[in-house]
Amino acid sequence: MFCAVNPGKVVRKQDVAQACNASENHLAQVIHLLAQKGFLHTVRGRSGGLMLGRPVDEITVGEVFRAFEATLPFTECFSQHENSCPLIDSCRLKCALVKALAAFYATLDALTLRDMVRENGDLEGLLKVA
Repeated sequence: MFCAVNPGKVVRKQDVAQACNASENHLAQVIHLLAQKGFLHTVRGRSGGLMLGRPVDEITVGEVFRAFEATLPFTECFSQHENSCPLIDSCRLKCALVKALAAFYATLDALTLRDMVRENGDLEGLLKVA
């Protein structure tokens, strides 16, 4: 959202960390993953930083969430390799969770990055670089 509020600008990691009250070390890991997935473009060097890697209309919130959650199963029973739950053959909760997750991602898939920042003056006031 920081980059979307500052379109076409290369923004500094330090500015993002300060505005979002985030650790720069943690943010570096987040930026790395977002850049790997093509959401961000990073620029090295003294005047380097980051900017959006794709237009705001082409980035869905669901897609971003999946990028971070894809490596972790929602619960142990979702894991094909590390499932030791003794209830697996009789538990109905997994079916309910599958439906809930599908609804969760369907909601997020309907939202783009533009939806998060459009006409959001309060957010812009917090994230806009002078």
